Amino acid sequence: MLPDDAILRKVKAELRKRIRGLRSTAPAEACAARSRKICERLAAHAALEGKRRVALFWPIEARHEVDLRGFDAVLRERGAKVAYPVIDPETREMSFRYVPDLSVLEERGFGFAEPPPEAELAGDLDAIVVPALGVDVRGFRLGYGGGFYDRTLPLHAQAVTVAVVYDYQLLAEVPAAAYDVPVAHIVTDTRELVAEAS
Repeated sequence: MLPDDAILRKVKAELRKRIRGLRSTAPAEACAARSRKICERLAAHAALEGKRRVALFWPIEARHEVDLRGFDAVLRERGAKVAYPVIDPETREMSFRYVPDLSVLEERGFGFAEPPPEAELAGDLDAIVVPALGVDVRGFRLGYGGGFYDRTLPLHAQAVTVAVVYDYQLLAEVPAAAYDVPVAHIVTDTRELVAEAS
């Protein structure tokens, strides 16, 4: 590991710790209200208009993540196919799989509900809504450190990417390395931005 990489990892780890601490103090009702606002903004977002194959993520409630179940319902009402991430326990690679409804999702060891292994692989996505601990105006995300989205998003270059965070998770700058993949759009509970790096 190069010295710059070590510094970058240390800075990101400190940022993760700070934001996790801040987010963990938010009351569940406040997170739910902010999540509803984010879902409303996503439903009206021009970049997502007409998208028929969309990947979302299941919220890890203990982490107070944005809950997109309301947006899932809107997409299905519009006739869209909705996919969720699956992590292969052996390779630690992530893919997306379509699910007919949320009842088929189950926790399989990574802390969030995933589609069953036999669910249809989603290789043709129009849009991917991405979780983050933080994101900057350039579109660089601070994730949990596993690199799952940074490795997977390039495989779906045709898809519009949108990071969703509570407004206080919008950061001045997220330290980024060459392997970090920026998103094209950012949606918070109070605003929408087109990422500067997109």
